[in-house]
Amino acid sequence: MSGFFEVLFSPDVPFIRNALFAGILSSVLFGILGSIVTVKRIAGLAGAISHAVLGGIGIALYLSATGIVPNFSPIVGAVIFALLSAFLIGAVSLKSKQREDTVIQAIWAIGMSIGVLFMAKTPGYTNPSSYLFGNILLISSCNLILLAILDVIVLFLAWRFYPQLEATSFDEEFAAVRGIPTQAVFLIILAVTAVAVVLLQTFVGIVMVIAMLTLPAGTAGYTARNLASMMLLSTLYSFLFSAGGLVVGWSLDLPVGAVVVVLAGLVFLGYATVAVLRKKRSSRDPSSS
Repeated sequence: MSGFFEVLFSPDVPFIRNALFAGILSSVLFGILGSIVTVKRIAGLAGAISHAVLGGIGIALYLSATGIVPNFSPIVGAVIFALLSAFLIGAVSLKSKQREDTVIQAIWAIGMSIGVLFMAKTPGYTNPSSYLFGNILLISSCNLILLAILDVIVLFLAWRFYPQLEATSFDEEFAAVRGIPTQAVFLIILAVTAVAVVLLQTFVGIVMVIAMLTLPAGTAGYTARNLASMMLLSTLYSFLFSAGGLVVGWSLDLPVGAVVVVLAGLVFLGYATVAVLRKKRSSRDPSSS
C-alpha cells in the first residue's frame, strides 16, 4: 500500500496519477448516467451500444492503417458508430416495442463482429482485447480532457433538466401528460450515454463499461431516497471502487479494470444479500405485519 502512494506522488510515474484522475472523472459519468440507466431499466440498450462501438473502432483503424482516411481516430469512429446505434435502438424502442430485444441483440452482435473483421484485415493486425477490456494505466492526457468536458456537460444537463429526468425516469406516461417531451429526453439520454461509453471504454473496456454503469447505481439504490441522492451515492461508490481497484491492481499486479468491477460486484452482492435477509426476517416476524 505504501509503495503505491510513493509511486503516486513520484514525478517519474505520471500515468498512475492520470489513472487516478480518470477514476475521479469517470465516477461522475458512472454515477449520473448509471443512475438514469438503472432507474429507466435500459441497461440492455446501453450494453448493446457499448459493444457495438467496436465496429466503429475497427473500421477507423482499418481506414487509417490502409491510408483510405489518414489519421482517422478510433475514438471518432467509435463515437459515430455509438450515436448511430443509439438512435437506431431508440427509434425501434419508441416505435416497435415488440421487436426491441431482437434489434438490441442484433446491433450488439453485428457491431462487435464488424469490429473484429476490420481489425483482422488491418495491416499489422490490432488485438481487440485492448479495447474489450481496457487499461486505465494507459489513459492519455487527451482522454482526461475529454472526460472532464463530458463531465461538465453531463453535470449541467442533470442540474438544468433534473425535474424532467426524474419525471421521465419513474413515470413516463405522467411526464408526457405534463407536457414533457419524453421521447426527446429518451433519445438525448441514449446519445449522451453513447458518447460516455466511448470515452469510458478506455477506463475498464467495452465489456466492463455496462457493469460500472449499473453496479454502483444498483448499490446506491438500496439506500437512496430519490434520483438525486442515488446519483450522489453512485458517484461516491464509483470513485471508491475505482480508487480501490487501482490500489489493489497495482499492488498485486492485476488488471485494474477487472479489479474495479470485481470490487463493485462484491459490494453490490453484499447489499443484495443483506436486503434479502432483512426481507425474510421481516416476513417471519409477526409484529412487522
